[in-house]
Order: sequence, then C-alpha cells, then structure tokens
Amino acid sequence: MPSTKRKVQLFLAVTTLVLLAAAVGCRGFFVNPTLTTLTVGPATPSIQQGSTLQMTATGTYDDGSTKTLTSGVYWQTSDDTAVSISTGGLIKGLNLGTATITAQSGTVSGSTTVTVSLTNLISIAVTPTNPTRTSGQTVTFTAMGTVSGGTQYDITNSVTWTSSSTSVATMSSNVATTQGTGTTTITATSGSISGSTTLTVN
Repeated sequence: MPSTKRKVQLFLAVTTLVLLAAAVGCRGFFVNPTLTTLTVGPATPSIQQGSTLQMTATGTYDDGSTKTLTSGVYWQTSDDTAVSISTGGLIKGLNLGTATITAQSGTVSGSTTVTVSLTNLISIAVTPTNPTRTSGQTVTFTAMGTVSGGTQYDITNSVTWTSSSTSVATMSSNVATTQGTGTTTITATSGSISGSTTLTVN
C-alpha cells in the first residue's frame, strides 16, 4: 500500500510541475504586442478651404497584427495656418497650402501631407504657355487658379504637378527637368480641376 501511495504522490507531483510549467509558458501568449509603426490615413489627401476630414492612425504591432487607434494618439500639424487638427484627428482646411499631419503614440509616429485647395475653383491656367526647351534644361511653371466670381490666386505650391511623359521631362514640384526629345503635357491638378500646357524638348 505504501508503494501505491508513493506512486500516487509522485504522479501528483509530476502533474503539478507540468501544469506549473504550462502556466508559465502560456503567459507569453498574453503579453501585449509592441507597437512598431503608425500609418496615417487617408494618404496625401486634398481638401478645400473650410472643409473637414477625419484622419486615422493605424498601428502595426510586432506580432503582425494591426489596429486603428482611437485613443492614446497625439496629433499635430506642421502649419496651423493652413490646416488645423483636433485632439481626435479631425482636420480643417483653413488657407491655401500644405501641412504635414503627424500622429504619435509613445515613441512611434507616422505622418502624411495634406493639401488645402481653393473653394469654388473653376479653372487653372499653367504658364509659361507651350514652352520649348533644349534637353537638359529646366522649366519653372506657375499655376493660377480662378474661383467663382473671377478672382485669381497663385496656387502653384498647392497643386499636384505631373508630366505625361517622364522620358521627356520629370517634375519636382513645379519645376520640370527636360531629358530626351519630344513633347509632354505638364498638368497642374487641384481636386477635380486641372490645367495643362505642352512642353516641347529639342
């Protein structure tokens, strides 16, 4: 009988040790994941003066999971004269221009650029008109926006510039660098309104 008791005690002792080891090991499954990156969305949005847009901060963690953060995020704007932002990430377009919107949680941050466009913009004129350049030269363009009522504004720094043929010219902001030969359409866009001109490279 004592032999049976010892076997039972040994079995219980081993079982207890196994359960303790399992409990200690399982604790790793319940450790909170660590935030590694923050992505601010929507990416590079464009809003009109006076309009608002809710920004979001999506966190990626070291276990591969993602989560939209609704608390514990500090929001800031690089230019509060162009774009204001609330503590909850709601931005408002104040004046023509751009601002970098940053979300930060602890030591991790992410950002995107917001462009504020004119209200009631009806057309964009791009100058110089149909310029011709030799390959290797640069051209600096200007965009003038006209709003309802006829008032014009220089919106050069708040539009998106594109070249239809990057083999002829590439854009860096409003400056085109020519290469190769041919023609390309240089376009300035703000929201749904755009204006363009043709650049010829010899």
